[in-house]
Amino acid sequence: MLLLGIDIGTSSIKVAVINAETQRVITSAQYPDEESPIISKQTGWAEQSPEMWWEHALLAFKKCKTQVSFQASDIASIGIAYQMHGLVLVDKDQNLVRNSIIWCDSRAVETGNLAFEALGEEYCLTHLLNSPGNFTASKLAWVKQNEPEIYARVDKFMLPGDFIAMKLTSQITTSISALSEGIFWDFKTDSLSEALMDYYGFSRDLIPEIKPVFAEHGRVTASIAQLTGLAEGTPVTYKSGDQPNNALSLNVLEPGEIAATAGTSGVIYGVSDQLAFDPQSRVNTFAHVNYTQEQKRLGILLCINGTGSMNRWAKHNMGPSDSYAQINAAAAQVGIGADGLRVLPFGNGAERMLNNRLIGAQMSHIDLNIHQKAHIFRAVQEGIAYAFRYGLDIMRSNGLAPTVIRAGKANLFLSNLFLEAFVNCTGVPVELYENDGSTGAALGSGIGAKIYSNPSEAFHNLKPIQFVEPSLTSQYEPVYQDWLQLLNQQQ
Repeated sequence: MLLLGIDIGTSSIKVAVINAETQRVITSAQYPDEESPIISKQTGWAEQSPEMWWEHALLAFKKCKTQVSFQASDIASIGIAYQMHGLVLVDKDQNLVRNSIIWCDSRAVETGNLAFEALGEEYCLTHLLNSPGNFTASKLAWVKQNEPEIYARVDKFMLPGDFIAMKLTSQITTSISALSEGIFWDFKTDSLSEALMDYYGFSRDLIPEIKPVFAEHGRVTASIAQLTGLAEGTPVTYKSGDQPNNALSLNVLEPGEIAATAGTSGVIYGVSDQLAFDPQSRVNTFAHVNYTQEQKRLGILLCINGTGSMNRWAKHNMGPSDSYAQINAAAAQVGIGADGLRVLPFGNGAERMLNNRLIGAQMSHIDLNIHQKAHIFRAVQEGIAYAFRYGLDIMRSNGLAPTVIRAGKANLFLSNLFLEAFVNCTGVPVELYENDGSTGAALGSGIGAKIYSNPSEAFHNLKPIQFVEPSLTSQYEPVYQDWLQLLNQQQ
């Protein structure tokens, strides 16, 4: 029995086929090999075409089928992970009415700020657990205010993963977890936020059918079965935002457990059983994948927009012919602190942990007689690690106290230099696992299809492959304090 996982990332689409019995990957692929484009018509705007996601998902699945011989019809269930907070809009015929406004788009910041004032700080923080900020509801309101002709055509709004499920099944559904990440959910009443819906003037008809994360969200249609080789009627049984899904893939489900990822964006994600919030909404609280109205499981999420994207920028501009392994090796030849070079990696939209400021990526204290591209590579990775420390200190001030952080050995965690900087500037050990979003989505589908009786069964073969403890904290701390002083000067 096989399971299919699809991860709708910003840079690429990843697909994995898993053996349900062993939880091992049979084959996986991504498409494209290079980063997918982001459409930016104005400073702070970021859009992508959902049809591009769909095309790339099909091409990634096709690569899987060419790499290893398996029967697509043996796939028993499908799970989907996706970039969070995006807005996808379709008409009554399920046709797109515009490109998706994706997670790092900043155009709706002021829209959300006005909603925060109008609805009131007390209501937003205690009921929504967040400011409406720059999340999906505010993006939908921006379209309503600025593109009324497009808004008039909208039948349903979706998150990115909902769109891929719709293409597979012709069904449109959502979940409490998805609605909470869009800031549509009232945690005090455990229902759709009537106050927010009324303030923005949204019709309830825009909301898709609400189902649990682990549930049937539709079945593969005959036309898609013919196109892909999947069996007609194969169920989609799991949909989750990429960060809750990353936590699931690391078996981070219970209070006190912490996950991290450092892909295009950087995230620390902790699980709580409390309706907690940050007074300034610098970190955010959403319903985790295993949230129920009987058993509260909340995901506390710190997001840094510009982590992998900052590292990619440095590679593309300073070492375009180098591999990531080569730039990591070059950076490792430079000492801690990069001989005074400092990088603030905040050039990918408004940063929530900086109170939705857009300060831009910055490189400071350049010495033209000393610094070379290897120094830049090191300063970039250190700067990203220091951004994680800054955000983790916010989480600590709100009561989260991690003793270990779990992460997949992927993206920036493939760099020993970054891993060293991360554990030493945060002071928290890291457990590394072989995992990624597509494998987590595949196993999530097995839980949703009841192939596994519970998550523990789905992840009983999950074992850490590396454990890294802090050993150079005293050397990184003064560099971090210098970096922090530079950041404070920009705020």
